[in-house]
Amino acid sequence: FALDIVRNSFPRGFGANHNRALAGVAEGFVCVLNPDVVLREDPFVPLVQILEGQPDSCAYPVQVDGAGRVQDSEREIPSPLALFRRRFLKQTEHRVDWVNAACLLMPAAVWHGMGGFDERYFMYCEDVDFCLRLRLRGGRLLQAPVQVIHIGQRASGRRLNHLAWHVRSLMRLWTSPV
Repeated sequence: FALDIVRNSFPRGFGANHNRALAGVAEGFVCVLNPDVVLREDPFVPLVQILEGQPDSCAYPVQVDGAGRVQDSEREIPSPLALFRRRFLKQTEHRVDWVNAACLLMPAAVWHGMGGFDERYFMYCEDVDFCLRLRLRGGRLLQAPVQVIHIGQRASGRRLNHLAWHVRSLMRLWTSPV
């Protein structure tokens, strides 16, 4: 396979970086993949297989941390009430409205048809927006029987600038058509 490296002239957000990297892709499938994802095994065969007969959908693996614990990468829409229940009441979410896009595989036609990520989001909620737009178009989020290790930084809980980006993205999401 050929490896193309795309370098930005200045730092961009998660969505903008992926949009540029995947803009001219001609392969049948594209994969959004964080640099902090570790592949213990080849996840791509199960991810592609689960998409058979599901041309408008996206596939994702189970995300685990470095100790093998399943991460909370499947979530409800992050409404103020859902965030309150999750953060302060420590309640488990039961509905999957969106998934963390640390590893998300889809037919290239889906990526291009949706126009990639909305670049108005910087670092947070672009995956929420993408998944909700996908679902509004009739697509599904399909979990494949494979795991990847995601060494999530969770920087918005530790760094003020990340918290500000996160809050700004949530405000954009809450006022968006999705």
